[in-house]
Amino acid sequence: MAFARRGRMREMGGPSRKIREAEVLRQVEDWLTVRHIWHMRCNNSAGKAQSGQFMRSFSCNGHAVNGVSDIYAVKDGMSIWIECKRPSGGRVSEAQKNFLDAMNRNGAVGIVVNSVESLEAQLAEAGVV
Repeated sequence: MAFARRGRMREMGGPSRKIREAEVLRQVEDWLTVRHIWHMRCNNSAGKAQSGQFMRSFSCNGHAVNGVSDIYAVKDGMSIWIECKRPSGGRVSEAQKNFLDAMNRNGAVGIVVNSVESLEAQLAEAGVV
């Protein structure tokens, strides 16, 4: 039993595996697709700035925007920005907080989710679904 694979161990009541951020992202995209909510994945790039500092950014019309959320969605004219994190240990960077704050201040919905359940709850609270 000690050599059983993680999936098998979980079936047998053993330790469960940790859910990765990519899995949360995929589940959120699936949820949006099933509910016919238009969305797109916002891929961020990474590299070194001229100063030599490592940076992550999203480029829009040649301008780098730091902290852009993982998913952009639109429902009934409402812009929704969704940052996905793993359920345990996922941290929101300062740039991501600033981006989401700016979206919320300007009439969009900016949220951080770690599961489909947290997505549903926050979208319901915002009056989107």
